[in-house]
Amino acid sequence: MAAGGGSSLPVSSLLLPLLEGTKKLIASKFLAEYWAEMAASGRGLRRAMCASPCPAWRPAHWEAKGRLKPEYDAVVIGAGHNGLVAAAYLQKLGVNTAVFERRHVIGGAAVTEEIIPGFKFSRASYLLSLLRPQIYTELELKKHGLRLHLRNPYSFTPMLEEGTGSKVPRSLLLGTDMVENQKQIAQFSRKDAQAFPKYEAFMNRLALAVDPLLDAAPVDMEAFWRGSLLQRLKSLSTLTPLLQAGRILGVQLPQYYQVLTAPITKVLNQWFESEPLKATLATDAVIGAMISPHTPGSGYVLLHHVMGGLEGIQGAWGYVEGGMGALSDAIASSATAHGASIFTEKTVAKVQVSSGGRVQGVVLQDGSEVRSKVVLSNASPQITFLKLTPQEWLPEEFVERISQLDTQSPVTKINVAIDRLPDFLAAPNTARGQPLPHHQCSIHLNCEDITLLHQAFEDAMDGWPSHRPMIELCIPSSLDPTLAPPGCHVISIFTQYTPYTLAGGKVWDEQERNTYADKVFECIEGYAPGFKSSVLGRDILVPPDLERIFGLPGGNIFHCAMGLDQLYFTRPLPLHSSYRCPLRGLYLCGSGAHPGGGVMGAAGRNAAHVVFGDLKSM
Repeated sequence: MAAGGGSSLPVSSLLLPLLEGTKKLIASKFLAEYWAEMAASGRGLRRAMCASPCPAWRPAHWEAKGRLKPEYDAVVIGAGHNGLVAAAYLQKLGVNTAVFERRHVIGGAAVTEEIIPGFKFSRASYLLSLLRPQIYTELELKKHGLRLHLRNPYSFTPMLEEGTGSKVPRSLLLGTDMVENQKQIAQFSRKDAQAFPKYEAFMNRLALAVDPLLDAAPVDMEAFWRGSLLQRLKSLSTLTPLLQAGRILGVQLPQYYQVLTAPITKVLNQWFESEPLKATLATDAVIGAMISPHTPGSGYVLLHHVMGGLEGIQGAWGYVEGGMGALSDAIASSATAHGASIFTEKTVAKVQVSSGGRVQGVVLQDGSEVRSKVVLSNASPQITFLKLTPQEWLPEEFVERISQLDTQSPVTKINVAIDRLPDFLAAPNTARGQPLPHHQCSIHLNCEDITLLHQAFEDAMDGWPSHRPMIELCIPSSLDPTLAPPGCHVISIFTQYTPYTLAGGKVWDEQERNTYADKVFECIEGYAPGFKSSVLGRDILVPPDLERIFGLPGGNIFHCAMGLDQLYFTRPLPLHSSYRCPLRGLYLCGSGAHPGGGVMGAAGRNAAHVVFGDLKSM
């Protein structure tokens, strides 16, 4: 009995109201200055709750070591992660390198921005897995401050199940424990539970075969057929990764060929019968791509998202401590430690070309000329060749084909600050509201059935945002408390499908952004009642915003689509997949080059080695 003869209550019950009040006060303390600043500048609360084309708060500028010099051996356009990787490798090889970044912060799409004071967001990319293991070790990223939080479990798909009375709706939770995975899958199908380990082994073998293709330039077909004898002999070495892949796949090569070319629905239907499992797996086949699970070739996109790993664990995904910008900072630190120079708010206006038709440097927006032997562009192929390069130095057919690259994007990214964790009907929170295993996962909503994913795609094909968007929700602060004030959290909501151009003459103005975000929040509310009331602020990035802020053409997170027609020796174009282009001395080193998008770093690393080889032969 409590003192005074009152009812006996657990101490936790007595403290809960006090804890909740304290959290609100802390959040208010961090936000008070922000709201005051917004009001003083005439923008007010409503702007903070809407899309934020220009964040009110800016992170500290990256301080370059040394002053801008008139000449370098190499210039890199753009300080995205691939550009930073290329600069780090070139500088490590003794090539004096400078990087010029348009924005006030380095990282490109791998960036951390404190849009609301006290809340640090991975504003665009938000998960790590694909970064090549060689880059970790060769650039000594741990030494330069990189810290990771691995996720296990890694995938959570709650169901919306009506008429269950007091029964908790089912959910599918997947992690690294295969026995536990099978128990979870058996809720929906015992047959699927038995098949799942075989499916995982099958896909892992394909990932193992593709792995060597990622770390080298594609087969140089032009040199192989038209080059000198020496060039032909050199090009033979580029066949090695293909031969390695063939050896790994062996007699099963035709089956794996089908995975890469078929719709993912066809592949998954051969393995499984339960919709929640198939739909959860299918999300990796369409994420970031304007395709349906029924689109041929969607199997490769799935492979692209399962072929990574962290700290020796195949397929593992994790959060970067401090947000994705901390990864970019570690790469930049490695580059500058070797002597590279990195400059922010230095926009490259054009590539300079000598009268002899060779790159000789760049001109910055302020009129400064910087000479160099080579220029590497981390910008998209479209920006590189259609905006920065003088058109008279490029073949007309090349320019035309670059302009025709498929850049459709379905993505709208919403960054949200909340004052408490979402409380899912399928996995209720604890009394104290502490993070549970499912909170660290990629949380898949509106993903109980592949039909839902296809319908969401169909809406976008008609020019409308999806009525029930596919939602991948991540809460990195569940593992990394440095991202938010105590008791509060940051959420990355990756949604699709939203077309770049809306039907009916509508445009992505503030009203349309908020209408779509409200729809997404209503969907989340259905799975986790109370979510909307927990929101402190949000940042809405529709495809035109992703294009304007991060230079992603059409808002495409991969720079151009990852279809089989735009991969390997056709990325970005056939005969121009070796990072070189028709203009001597100009190279691509970003996601528009082989092996494509994602925070992988392979394009930057591969391009640096190609450039170094060319410099030696000059």
